[in-house]
Amino acid sequence: MKESRLPKGGTNLFQGIKAKRAEAAGRGIKILNLSIGQPAGPALKSARVAAARAVISSQESMHEYQDNGSPGVPDFAMRFVAGHLRQSVDSEDVDYLPIPGIKPMLGLIPLACGSELKKIVTTTNPGYPTPRDWCRYLNRQVVEPELNPVNGFLFEPETLPPGVDLIMTNYPHNPSGAIATLDWWETLCEYCAERNIRIFNDAAYAALKYGDDSCLLSEIAPNWANLSWAEAFSASKLIGNGTGWRVGAMVGSPDFIGDIKTIKGNTDSGFVAFAAAGALTALEQDNIGIQAVVDTYRHRSSLLCNILSDAGMRRAIEPRAGFFTLWQVPKRAFGVDIKNAMDFNFAMIENTGVVGVHFDPYIRYAVASADVVAIADDIKDAFAKAEVSY
Repeated sequence: MKESRLPKGGTNLFQGIKAKRAEAAGRGIKILNLSIGQPAGPALKSARVAAARAVISSQESMHEYQDNGSPGVPDFAMRFVAGHLRQSVDSEDVDYLPIPGIKPMLGLIPLACGSELKKIVTTTNPGYPTPRDWCRYLNRQVVEPELNPVNGFLFEPETLPPGVDLIMTNYPHNPSGAIATLDWWETLCEYCAERNIRIFNDAAYAALKYGDDSCLLSEIAPNWANLSWAEAFSASKLIGNGTGWRVGAMVGSPDFIGDIKTIKGNTDSGFVAFAAAGALTALEQDNIGIQAVVDTYRHRSSLLCNILSDAGMRRAIEPRAGFFTLWQVPKRAFGVDIKNAMDFNFAMIENTGVVGVHFDPYIRYAVASADVVAIADDIKDAFAKAEVSY
């Protein structure tokens, strides 16, 4: 029998959780799904109405290949990025690129750094695994500095090993909800500028920040003329449920964006223009709708944190953006010792129907699709039954 030629260990974390959830549901257990990071319902009405107008347009540029530009939505990338920043970026210092969402671009970032790229830092310990997975498929060495409650889920650049060529960050961070501060970005930018290290930040949750202390790479990086950097933004969570719209934009130093453009231009035909038109309209004209989305996640997150804390769970960090909460895994639950995060997650699914995502030694509970207010009593009962202890 012929075997796979891919690196071993390719089983998708989320698929395994879905299988366990389906098994429990098949046994009649009521599922309390706190795992999914996809918002419930549709995109904001403002985005849908604008997209509908755009899709019925007879303008050819709205329906053609967009490639590395956006003929259907002029200046989309510059306007989309500007909608996320507190102050404009001098256009002479940066370049822009429309993208079909962030996820399809993550594999292009290492490729855009050349064939000699060997060592890549990713914020995936714990973290969204896709950057690490791409590096494995590309046979690049991955360095995963530990993110934990002590360092606030922000690694210290001076602790990195020599020989790093690229740093791929994700702030605001999934799964912790941690934010990057101005001081931290300044330290990282100075470190990378001195060593000719490129920085890429996945800022998918930038608009879902809870306060003004969250800082973005784009707001700091232009201060270093010799820094090679890029940052990506997405409409997926910005406009309610825009996960299927596949719309976003990048900004960065002209050298890095230029290299990404080269790879993307040879492998991709661009995003869907009418979806971009809808997303941009919501960003520029529906601040009330977007703020309502943020407020919903913040309220649900606060309620969930109170419920789990009262039940004895220990929070790893206070979430400052997005719709994720991260918890330290208990030592005991249901009267037995807990081996690791997966063991606890599957025990919760089997015994209570509560579904999370395990990032050992943590477990993530999301409030994106679950109406925590409506199921608050069920969650309380579930964790009361678990009787967790540390």
